[in-house]
Amino acid sequence: MAEYKLTLEKRELVGKKAKLLRAKGLIPSVVYGGKEPVMMASQYVATEKVLNGAGYHSPIDLDMAGKKQMAIVKHVDVDPISRMIVNVEFQAISAKEVVEATTPVVIVNFEESEASKIYHFAMTQSIEELEVKAKPADLPKELEIDASGLKDVDDKLTIADIKLPNGVEFADKELDSEQVVASLYDPAAEAEKREAESQVEPVEEEAPASEAGAPAEEAKE
Repeated sequence: MAEYKLTLEKRELVGKKAKLLRAKGLIPSVVYGGKEPVMMASQYVATEKVLNGAGYHSPIDLDMAGKKQMAIVKHVDVDPISRMIVNVEFQAISAKEVVEATTPVVIVNFEESEASKIYHFAMTQSIEELEVKAKPADLPKELEIDASGLKDVDDKLTIADIKLPNGVEFADKELDSEQVVASLYDPAAEAEKREAESQVEPVEEEAPASEAGAPAEEAKE
């Protein structure tokens, strides 16, 4: 059984008419994976809670008007202004099927590193999520990288530093293990550099002859 559960109800309103569902506090949704897509809807608050927990990486037990179906989130449409959820797409899966999921990459234990405690370096993360594949029960909520061993400002964390759980592998078999996930920088040095650049006086450029004034002979004409 999945950790997250959501009850869906069948809907007849589709297309532009779906806005009538939203006015009633429902979110239109579509479940893919069967012979035909199934048009459903669910309560906004319950759906938002499940989506926040499951993300794109954890399986969800759907109750589709009495029919049980495991699924993962395929896509979520959000209004760019209100930031409200306007539509959800689910992908039906089987408990025995290997599926792909977008999983967050999380840096842990950086505060315990010499880079942080002694040298007060900061970190910038360039890869926030990665695609993995596994059976639904083995899908991780996140991929952790231990940063406790970082010391020098040139130290980096790469794909190779991610310890995948048992039964989990990267979806991209050609993923470069040396690709940088996170790197360090010195905030104090960056601040000094910005201050030095702000104190440099701009060089005044000489005005072109046409702007400086015409020769006397031309002026007489």
